[in-house]
Amino acid sequence: MQNEIFELQYALDTFYFLVSGAFVMWMAAGFAMLEAGLVRSKNTTEILTKNVALFAISCTMYMICGYAIMYDGGAFLAGIVGDGVAGAEEAATYAPSADFFFQVVFVATAMSIVSGAVAERMKLWAFLAFAVVMTGFIYPLEGSWTWNGADVFGLYNLGELGFSDFAGSGIVHMAGAAAALAGVLVLGARKGKYGPNGEVKAIPGANLPLATLGTFILWMGWFGFNGGSVLATSSVENANAVAVVFMNTNAAAAGGAIAALIVARLMFGKADLTMLLNGALAGLVAITAEPSTPTALQATLFGAFGGVLVVFSIVTLDKLKIDDPVGAISVHGVVGLLGLLLVPVTNTDSSFSGQIIGALTIFIWVFVASLVVWLALKAIMGVRVSEEEEYEGVDLSECGQEAYPEFKQS
Repeated sequence: MQNEIFELQYALDTFYFLVSGAFVMWMAAGFAMLEAGLVRSKNTTEILTKNVALFAISCTMYMICGYAIMYDGGAFLAGIVGDGVAGAEEAATYAPSADFFFQVVFVATAMSIVSGAVAERMKLWAFLAFAVVMTGFIYPLEGSWTWNGADVFGLYNLGELGFSDFAGSGIVHMAGAAAALAGVLVLGARKGKYGPNGEVKAIPGANLPLATLGTFILWMGWFGFNGGSVLATSSVENANAVAVVFMNTNAAAAGGAIAALIVARLMFGKADLTMLLNGALAGLVAITAEPSTPTALQATLFGAFGGVLVVFSIVTLDKLKIDDPVGAISVHGVVGLLGLLLVPVTNTDSSFSGQIIGALTIFIWVFVASLVVWLALKAIMGVRVSEEEEYEGVDLSECGQEAYPEFKQS
């Protein structure tokens, strides 16, 4: 009887893990639609190509070496380990390969964040080369310090310092934003984004319905992102925890959207749709570090803090001439840091000092390592398209086809 109960728990938890992973994988579609909607039509095909290719590269590099680096599984190549994972605990109540699948879609999410920030002026193959290093080495190493409890270069242990990040506000989102920031600084701004006197010129996206669809897809996928991080659902305790995480994830997104819409109205005099969309995503990022301990009202307020912060952050980065076409650095980086700092408010097992040290560790490592890689790529192959190619659109120069050929201007 005991064995039958275990088998049932194993089946339920494995199924829940796989479904949650599939939800997170669906976020790749959300990022693709959001970014395609917020860039100009002449750059749509290239950004869609990046999103599909980076997902494939992420999955392959994490299989080859990333998972082994992150969870100390030793050599891990397809066909060497029979069930498809390395380093999984034998006592786990879910299939080891389900754990790998759930982890691999997270690394793809981190890489997706980079795509939007460097859009409209980066060479496709330079971006894909960076994806190889980011997903195979940079992300897995910081993941080993956080979710696997390894010492940071043998110096200190974040878990012992009171660091906690439930589903990845810092580990996934801020890490992706740190890599994106390094890339943007190396690339420079898009032509025409800033005037001769430093004035900011708006470059509207081509398809706001598509961006809105992408936001809703991400909102839905986040239930797998946060809910799946409970890691089980086969007991009353775990089932209740999953329900709380779902409730708080949704509440935070709603709070972020409302707050960003109100702030945009007060600042710009209009209801800014792009700020509304980024506000919802900011609310989701803000709650990701700890969605299991707040009340629904607290989650709504945490999301609202994120929604307010993201509007001011986007405006501030523009004034600093840090050109991020989709607001990814603000949504995932600035608000990712906020999410980490909010954890001790409701989770007494964490500490503010531990959260700050953890945030600095993640940011410094990912930013510096990414900056080195970006500069190396710039020296070897170049990272930015020519001014003429940027003017014509990277769809033609990088992909040789346009997303909307019927609407091409003569």
